[in-house]
Amino acid sequence: MIKGKQTKAAILEAATDIASKEGLGGLSIGTLAKKLGLSKSGLFAHFGSKDALLMAVTEAASQRFVAVVIRPAFQEPAGRPRLERLFENWLNWSESREFPGGCPIMAATLELDDRPGPLRDYLLSQQRKWLGTIGQAAEIAIDMGHLADSFDSEQFAFEFNAIGFGYHFSNRFLREPHARHQARTAFQSLLVKRSNAGKPQAPDQSNIPCEKETERDDHRNACGPAPQ
Repeated sequence: MIKGKQTKAAILEAATDIASKEGLGGLSIGTLAKKLGLSKSGLFAHFGSKDALLMAVTEAASQRFVAVVIRPAFQEPAGRPRLERLFENWLNWSESREFPGGCPIMAATLELDDRPGPLRDYLLSQQRKWLGTIGQAAEIAIDMGHLADSFDSEQFAFEFNAIGFGYHFSNRFLREPHARHQARTAFQSLLVKRSNAGKPQAPDQSNIPCEKETERDDHRNACGPAPQ
């Protein structure tokens, strides 16, 4: 039983490695069997079909994402520190040596965007949960006064997610050396924009002179402070 579990774990690790480099479409039973030195029948004994293997790879990557990115972030103090840790963990995940070809989940969202089926449905549900997790952390930050109570947490989650995807594109495809700095700058700008400190304040008109200083007092009071 233990050997069987270890073999299955080794298969999933190798399959995820291939998927991160070549996409789910590049993952075949034959390629995987050759990489692991196993027979095709041996692989089928663990998963039953290629579709089942692809689902297992996607589930394993999603579970790993929760363990590496989400769970540690929610051990941080609630509010802005948690949001910042969540974002940093996501950047680290995209750079992880565990996935030489980059984030397999991001790659799968692009690969499956117009391919309906159980695999896309599962990935869609996981991505909605991810956006919900960001929104939940943002709602807590609102309650704590770290973010303005007038902003939309769904919009915040959209922008948070967009910055992460932009970083992945810039870092992995463009090979932009300053991609991480740019992503951090964009994220900090988002926090400032959505924070109470970033809310626009009404201009102080107490020191603005009237256009006609020689007008009557009652006219001056119209653009100066109200009389006591």
